Amino acid sequence: MNSFAYYNPTKLIFGKNEVEKLKEEIPQYGKKVLLVYGGGSIKRNGLYDQVTGLLKEINAEVHELAGVEPNPRISTVRKGVEICKNEGIEFILAVGGGSVIDCTKAVAAGAKYDGDAWDLVIKKAFAEEALPFGTVLTLAATGSEMNSGSVITNWETHEKYGWGSPAVFPKFSILDPQNTFTVPRDQTIYGMVDMMSHVFEQYFNNASNTPLQDRLCESTLKTVIETAPQLLENLESYEHRETILYSGTIALNGMLQMGYRGDWATHNIEHAVSAVYDIPHAGGLAILFPNWMRHNIDVNPARFAQMAVRVFEVDPAGRTEKEVGLEGIDKLSEFWSSLGAPSRLADYEINDENIDVMADKAMANGEFGNFTSLNHDDVKAILKASL
Repeated sequence: MNSFAYYNPTKLIFGKNEVEKLKEEIPQYGKKVLLVYGGGSIKRNGLYDQVTGLLKEINAEVHELAGVEPNPRISTVRKGVEICKNEGIEFILAVGGGSVIDCTKAVAAGAKYDGDAWDLVIKKAFAEEALPFGTVLTLAATGSEMNSGSVITNWETHEKYGWGSPAVFPKFSILDPQNTFTVPRDQTIYGMVDMMSHVFEQYFNNASNTPLQDRLCESTLKTVIETAPQLLENLESYEHRETILYSGTIALNGMLQMGYRGDWATHNIEHAVSAVYDIPHAGGLAILFPNWMRHNIDVNPARFAQMAVRVFEVDPAGRTEKEVGLEGIDKLSEFWSSLGAPSRLADYEINDENIDVMADKAMANGEFGNFTSLNHDDVKAILKASL
């Protein structure tokens, strides 16, 4: 494995009714609070009333940024930054899923930056500091509740980029599986695809001697694979929601990637696709990832064969590593399809009209990928295979 340093200062608070801990955590940072949330689901399920009630108990002065989009937009970030600067906000509370948290990270950093927050996203400037913020998670998916990454879309220019800074780790994150009971079936499916994709991005790396990391990745994948069908049969199962919620956090809180750099090329391609078509992020990943795998299996057939055998229980007897790996990729596609995830870009009515546009956007910063480097032709080939 490679040399590494691990740092994660986020306090994880997990379990039933732990949202009550807001009364202990927030007063450490101030009374002027910006509450950030999405499309209104937290009002329908009662969480909004619960959180605002707790904020009243600690005499917080509350301002709100509502309506954060599934692919959070820089226009919404700018509104939040303006509120923070105008109202002297001392703490931000994100109540929602990964999109709400990603938006909050950009708001927190933008509030401490003199220029436009988009500068931070496109890496024109680096977020040296940020307002403190915490999260109450309502969706198992991105892992944003315990990492320092964020993805923001500029819809005016059709750009979507990931960015990050140690300054935007949440101070705390509260995870109560009960708050995920009302997540619709389709979003539950997308969440599980997303967390599996995060594991795959890390699993495909070029480091040697990573037996423990490999097993951690494989066990996380197998846990999701075993739990997902059971959860979809009973969306209000506390035990299954609990397992999936914790899996999403572990998938991207840094623990799985100690000792190597993951690939992350598929995420970059998906960002280009959803920047043009605004499709669900995990829906795009479900389509693209198997095709990225097929395109790159010859880079390291043994790696794909290992995944196939250990995760999908493919029988390797009398077969080449590539043959075994390809069956594993097919089993992944079949599994995601069995859950109800899309398998072709055509499922979103996307044809070859904008393949060059999407490829150009993916290549905005040059060749990319750490498992193997992709060029413009590679990206086009993966997109075409995904149609």
